[in-house]
Amino acid sequence: MRRMLGTLAGALAVAALAAAPAYADNGHFVTGGGNAAACTDTGTRFECAGKVAGLGGTTFEITATATGTAKVECVNPAGIRVKGQDTEVEVTATSARQQTPHNGQYTFALTSKPAAVPAVPACPNPLWTAKVLDVTFTTATLTLSVDNATAAETTVDVG
Repeated sequence: MRRMLGTLAGALAVAALAAAPAYADNGHFVTGGGNAAACTDTGTRFECAGKVAGLGGTTFEITATATGTAKVECVNPAGIRVKGQDTEVEVTATSARQQTPHNGQYTFALTSKPAAVPAVPACPNPLWTAKVLDVTFTTATLTLSVDNATAAETTVDVG
């Protein structure tokens, strides 16, 4: 009888494991080759593209944050333009929340909004308007969040 119960318990355990869905829980950025994350400076914006794999939750999101130095032009109330103060900026791009694909992989392409700076300290006073002419981005940090928790992070040079 004991032997039969032991065999039955073992069979039930194997059946339970076989019925459980397999989830990948090692979300990561693909490195190397044509799918590695890469970011490009496009003037007042930046773009990042690459591939993530190992997605296993129900949703995921990719966020890229780049830092750089903005070249600023200031316009006074009379419309006169002068060189503004170079200003450090941080610009973000996001994939928004996505449903996890069945194969656990996703190829992404993100484009940031244009960089903006406040009138002060880039311009002499708050009555002036600051216009970003160009940004020299240096690095971007890409973050992969799976089910609202950080799964992976990588930093790449912005070329």
